Formats: sequence, structure tokens, C-alpha cells
Amino acid sequence: MHDAAVGFQCPSCIAEGRKSTRSGRTAYGGLRPGNPGLTSMVLIAINAAVWLLLVATGGQRSPWYPYLALLPEGRCVPAGRPDQFFPGVGETACTISSSRTWIPGVSDGAYWQLFTSAFTHLEIWHIGFNMLALWFLGPQLEQAIGRGRFVALYLVSALAGSTMVYWLADPNGSTLGASGAIFGLMGALLVVAFKVGGNTQSILAWIGINFLITVVGRGFISWQGHLGGFLGGVLIAAILVYAPRQNRTLWQSAGLVAVTLGLVAAVLARTAALT
Repeated sequence: MHDAAVGFQCPSCIAEGRKSTRSGRTAYGGLRPGNPGLTSMVLIAINAAVWLLLVATGGQRSPWYPYLALLPEGRCVPAGRPDQFFPGVGETACTISSSRTWIPGVSDGAYWQLFTSAFTHLEIWHIGFNMLALWFLGPQLEQAIGRGRFVALYLVSALAGSTMVYWLADPNGSTLGASGAIFGLMGALLVVAFKVGGNTQSILAWIGINFLITVVGRGFISWQGHLGGFLGGVLIAAILVYAPRQNRTLWQSAGLVAVTLGLVAAVLARTAALT
């Protein structure tokens, strides 16, 4: 899921994040973080660690690569060459020969790939763009909604991006990168800015540029991951910031669970269609 232009701040969103109740909570019920950049730094560190692992073990030829990237369907690869595969060869035929290895995909039960792919990069420019965007967007949103809600936003947006990839991308392809989650943060920032009466025109223009780059580069950029993550981020942020004040946490939790279950159902339906 390759990313594009980065770097936008929403002063009104940051100002909203500084508001807190007597209990030290944000305007949307989350605990006010002492260091709003901490979660983003941890996420960046995880992404960097996975990138270093792949680089140190062969890049695209790394034995880790096909297990971490999102593969809609499993594939038969030459032993020691996970960057290549034999089209149309199923698991039974693949395992007959000792010179071939079967790599499972999501439809084979490798559901972890829906999340691990969002922490996996190969090219330095790819991880660089994504992590720069995370550094710009993450602290603003964590300050506005709180740490726990920010983590939920990031992970469910990543799952939304992966789910759309699983449904709409080439079943024989592979997808990786944090851009689904990053586009989710973009969508969430737009919702928060709209809620506080911020300058949504500038944010919309910035998001539009990113989507234009996605469309132009759709031959090598996962538009499915970008679109899925963005829509997921918009929906999750709307649940978080528009939840009724009374029993807010209950409404937010129920909404997040409902979205997650909907994505799980979509994944299972796609698996049934592929198997």
C-alpha cells in the first residue's frame, strides 16, 4: 500500500485535543496522553524493526516476506525464492516436490497477514513516506481522542484497508505497507476538523492530492488499501467524536466492535468465495 504526499497540521484539532475534563480526559472521553507522540513513535519503531528484518534477510527474497505481506490466496514458490511463484499450482501439487514450498494466503487461514502487512515495507522511500505521515498525523489525533482510541483507530483502519485489498485486488498479488492505516488517519483528521469547525477545505485539498497520486500510480499503488483505510478512518472517527456525551464510552465501544465485526464478516465472506 504505497503512500504519497504527507505533512499537514490542523491547529483547531490540536486545540480541541488540549481541552480536558476534571478527570484529565480529552474532549471525546479518552485519557489525555502525557506525551501525545508516544504511540506514533512505538508504531514507527515496529515498522522500522520489520523493515530492518526484511532488509537483513534478503529484501523481497527474505523468507519472512511472503508470510508478512498480504496474499489473498496461497502460492507455490521455488524453494529459497519466495519472490517467485508457480501460477495455478495448488497446495497438493506443490508439496509433491521437495524443490517447491507452499506459502499460505489469507484464504488458507493466514489471517494474521491482514495486520502484519500493515507493518511491512521493502523500499526505504515507502517506509519513509508512511512513517513521516504517521509522525505528522498521529500526535494530533492522539491528543484529540486519547491513546486507546487512537490505537483502535489505527488498527481498525489498517484492517479496513486490508479487507478492501482482499476483496478487490488481484488474488495472485501481494500487498504491503502502512498506507491503509495512514489514509485512515487522514480521514479521521478530516472528521475531527469538521466537528470542531476547522479548515476542512485545506485538509480536503491535501487528501485530494494524495488520492490523485494514488490514481495516477494505481499500477503500483494499492488504491484498494488507500480507499478502504480512508473510509474506515472516517467511520471510526465519526463514531468516536459524535457519540452521545451520556454513556459516551459505551457508545464508542459498541460502534468500534460493530465496525470490526463487519470487517471480520466481510473477510470471512471473501474467504468463502475464494475457497
